Amino acid sequence: MKPTTIQKGFIIAGLSNILGVLLFSKGFTNDVLMSAQPGVMGAFGLVAICIWGLAYIAVSKSYAIVPWLLAVFVIEKLIYVIVWIMWHNQNSVATLYETDAFAGAFFTIYGVNDFLFMLFFGWVYFRSKNAAMVK
Repeated sequence: MKPTTIQKGFIIAGLSNILGVLLFSKGFTNDVLMSAQPGVMGAFGLVAICIWGLAYIAVSKSYAIVPWLLAVFVIEKLIYVIVWIMWHNQNSVATLYETDAFAGAFFTIYGVNDFLFMLFFGWVYFRSKNAAMVK
């Protein structure tokens, strides 16, 4: 994969976080979404997700020199995937859809989205770390 393609992956990851939160939270006004998992997806948590998105974008051109930061991104995404699975084991997404389609859609996809970007960050981490070891 070309470096420019990888850079675009970081930008897509960042925009996914930022625009996804803004869309599904209806500009931080979706009380159904925020109350479904308040400790993680409350207003503060949603702002934090946007900040993570900014971090992904910020390293889009320098990712190769910060492999350990990429490892942090992998861990961060793994935590969100685990939390998403735990939420689904204890809650019904159908209930969210009945109350608010945006909240239902968000809770349907956020774990899958984070899993895919976790794999991407992990792949780039190993690629960058191995490249640094060769030098």
